[in-house]
Amino acid sequence: MLDLDVEQFWKEDKLAHEDNCFSERAPQVALGIRMSDECVFAELGEEGNPWGYTPRERRIELNKRYNDKAEKIVGRRLLREEFPEPEEIHPPIRGIGEVFGGRYVFDGNTEWLKGSCSTPDELEKVLDRVEKMDLREFILPPNWESEKKRIYEEYGRKPPLWRHVRGPVTLAMSIYGVENLIFLMVDNPDLAQRFSRVIGDVICGIAEIMDQEAGYAPGEAPPGFSFADDNCALLTPEMYEFFAYPILKRVFERWSPNPGDSRYQHSDSDMAHLLPILGKLNLTGCNFGPTVLVDEIRKYMPRTRIDGCLCPLAFMRNDEEEIIRQVKRDCEMAREHGRGLNLSTAGSINNGSLLTSMRLVMAVIQNYGRY
Repeated sequence: MLDLDVEQFWKEDKLAHEDNCFSERAPQVALGIRMSDECVFAELGEEGNPWGYTPRERRIELNKRYNDKAEKIVGRRLLREEFPEPEEIHPPIRGIGEVFGGRYVFDGNTEWLKGSCSTPDELEKVLDRVEKMDLREFILPPNWESEKKRIYEEYGRKPPLWRHVRGPVTLAMSIYGVENLIFLMVDNPDLAQRFSRVIGDVICGIAEIMDQEAGYAPGEAPPGFSFADDNCALLTPEMYEFFAYPILKRVFERWSPNPGDSRYQHSDSDMAHLLPILGKLNLTGCNFGPTVLVDEIRKYMPRTRIDGCLCPLAFMRNDEEEIIRQVKRDCEMAREHGRGLNLSTAGSINNGSLLTSMRLVMAVIQNYGRY
């Protein structure tokens, strides 16, 4: 078992996160793992659906017990213990998939977006409808104004900003179909380009509306935007640059125009072939699939913080030998390729991932992740 000085680890980890994990003062690789609410069930031996509904009081109780255990094992309370009362939460707005006629369906484990069209003619009708839509009226629920006023007067809470969205490829493939979108770009590029433009219009439209609802004048809202686009791996570089890149470029230019503004892409898939294109976006952070490693990312993103590259399945299975191998590998690459690694899982931290595995990652960093 590797030695670990927990108190010293956290002192050095604080320095490691300076300058977006590129600080020359950093003594070691930064740790990005902070676990997730999902993990309470396996850790505590409790029944529950990690991706399903957990009542608020039950969630608070589980998280507190988990944090008690975390404090002993890793020296930190990791999960939040304060959750707003239901009456403090703004009513949900409609999702971007619903704008395009899709339906969000919970299958007992997770939520999926079901499509709305599968032929070019059907897609054209969807886009006709979206282009004519009063977006504000569609996304905001009927009780929005009264609830917004009440929540602000009683709790001083403004509506949340809209700064994260399902990536354009995943959205389009959910609405229109995986193969359908690929064939569309080959057979009907004009319609595909229109589909791309309308997705960009809707993303910008929703973000602008929510900026206004939060009380910000145009251009004065806090910056930053992130995309989660697992399906981007299914496009060739040429297709991605044609369909998705213009959307990200447009959104980042509007909401993240300055060097330090957050520009983030998550896609836990094998999408290394898209790195040259994503590299043109000057991302400040990324989280890619476990086969897309530091040395390859650095060729195209020299100043992007890399949140990865530990395989989530190895972490979830608590495979100590594999965790040690992968963390050592990533630390070596960070030293060789200019820092900027925030050692995390390459994707979600799933139920089954134990605090002892997090402690092991900390120990490997302290022993093998020195700069």
